Amino acid sequence: MEAIAARQVTEAWQRMAGWLAEHAPGSYRTLLPGAGEEEIGRAEEAFGVELREDLKALWRLCAGVRDEPGAGFLAENRSLLPIGESVRVQQRQLGFADEELWRPEWIPVCSFNTHDTTCGLYMDMGTGHLYAWTRFGECRPEHDSLTTYLEEIADALEVPLLAGPAKPGLLRGALMWGPTGDPDDGWEPFTG
Repeated sequence: MEAIAARQVTEAWQRMAGWLAEHAPGSYRTLLPGAGEEEIGRAEEAFGVELREDLKALWRLCAGVRDEPGAGFLAENRSLLPIGESVRVQQRQLGFADEELWRPEWIPVCSFNTHDTTCGLYMDMGTGHLYAWTRFGECRPEHDSLTTYLEEIADALEVPLLAGPAKPGLLRGALMWGPTGDPDDGWEPFTG
């Protein structure tokens, strides 16, 4: 099953990256190159848990994003955390919380910027589910899997009518989900 999930994540990410390259070069430029097996192995050692194959597949394709304008292109304008930042956020969370509030098998995947430790999505290595976390210790289920999350984004980019209340749009050459609430900021919905 994990091999299938890894293949699905790869396909969804490739769809997203292709869309970014074509329509949102400002966001595409923020993508870091994929991680090698050594870097992923060091991350597993730092996390203290074995990573799921779907997360490893994503990081083999893209090891996060640069901290630049346009990096918040995931749903809800989240940024894919660089691997080192994911480790830092996990270790910080473990240092501040008891095991009821944060567990070692919860791996941060994205946040509102590449250094944000206050809220984002983490992946439970036991179940593969994605959960939202906040600085107030709240954790709530968001997506059944990394595959589901990435496929929903890719689908919404390819067919904007499939998007939920937030729609894909462009702001200064970067993908941003909106509307933003500021009619003068230049955000334009993407209609295909």
